Amino acid sequence: MNTKILMIVSSIFMMISGLGLTFVPEEISEFLNAGLNQTSILFLQILGSLYLGFGMLNWMTKNILIGGIYNRPLVVSNLAHFLVTSFALIKIAGKYTENKFPIILTLTIIYTVLTLCFEYVFMKNPNNVSGTN
Repeated sequence: MNTKILMIVSSIFMMISGLGLTFVPEEISEFLNAGLNQTSILFLQILGSLYLGFGMLNWMTKNILIGGIYNRPLVVSNLAHFLVTSFALIKIAGKYTENKFPIILTLTIIYTVLTLCFEYVFMKNPNNVSGTN
């Protein structure tokens, strides 16, 4: 597996999510029927900043050796994020209405695929998984 591609894909996904949550939280909150109060908007913007920061971290580390013992904190944090979010999305996916279900299903698939990719990188020696240098 080429870890550079994995880091680029995950960083772009997180930065796009972060930009959306940061700059259009009212629209996202309204779409999800989460309520338009200041607290929910604030939490969505904070979540957006977290996604932006995590996306930038992944982007800046895309060219370094990743896997096995190399950059383990980076791999573990990505794996934890994508795994926990995948479980949350799988748990709640069936509770959304027809018009929201395709979006939640798409997010669930993306998160699950990224979880499996980071799990693979976590378990394998970087000589076998790294496509860099």
